Amino acid sequence: MSLVLGIDDAQENMMQTEFQDRLAVITGASSGIGLALCAALLPRGVKVLAMSRTVGELPTLQQVYGERLQWCAGDVTCEEDLQGLARRAAALGPVDYLVPGAGIAEMADSLDMPAFQRQWAVNGAGALNTLAALRGELASPASVVFVGSFLTGSTFPGLAACIASKAALAAQARTLAVEFARFDVRINLVSPGPTATPMWDNLGLSDDELDEVADTLGKRLLPGHFLDASAVANVIVFQLSQGARGVYGQDWKVDNGYTLG
Repeated sequence: MSLVLGIDDAQENMMQTEFQDRLAVITGASSGIGLALCAALLPRGVKVLAMSRTVGELPTLQQVYGERLQWCAGDVTCEEDLQGLARRAAALGPVDYLVPGAGIAEMADSLDMPAFQRQWAVNGAGALNTLAALRGELASPASVVFVGSFLTGSTFPGLAACIASKAALAAQARTLAVEFARFDVRINLVSPGPTATPMWDNLGLSDDELDEVADTLGKRLLPGHFLDASAVANVIVFQLSQGARGVYGQDWKVDNGYTLG
């Protein structure tokens, strides 16, 4: 049995063949879920064009997979960078899989509009503008998976702006799924729960405050611990695959049971 989603060897082999020599474009690829997704797709034979502001841990994968992994330095809030990404994709394409995964989270007062604008610029507009820049390079069929948040149906003081940016993205994605279906492009979301990624280090909290947040969240997680990034990446891989060919405009929560509490 494969450990990926609990599928059997025959299904895993079929998925391996399906992904061979396809092109995936992933933003936010240098760490966390984006990096884990690169690590999940490359062994399946996928060519990956990875975009991020810094190269992060991608060189480790490049040492193994060589030119199959290409890095494009860029910021999803910069239109010029997105157009550069589109040109790189056009040279490699068409794009079979697109995952606009760049995201940020910032603790702020719920009425702090500059904080909202900063987070919307990456989490919402950045993701949508990535699709807009690459829509002409998408294959047919193709699959697009946005990265949402487990908190869009919940509350968390200090993270209202982040939650709002992801909720707005989810609303856009549902309508986009209908609009892009005629082009044989599926659009969905995967919304991670508390995941062990570097994003937590960027919230501006002290170590004691982070420990308190982790303890609060951990009490609602059925296994009692945070997700690892690969658990989320594996679900995204399935969403990209033809195994999910009947799924349109859905938001799959991968949250260790948090939203059941």
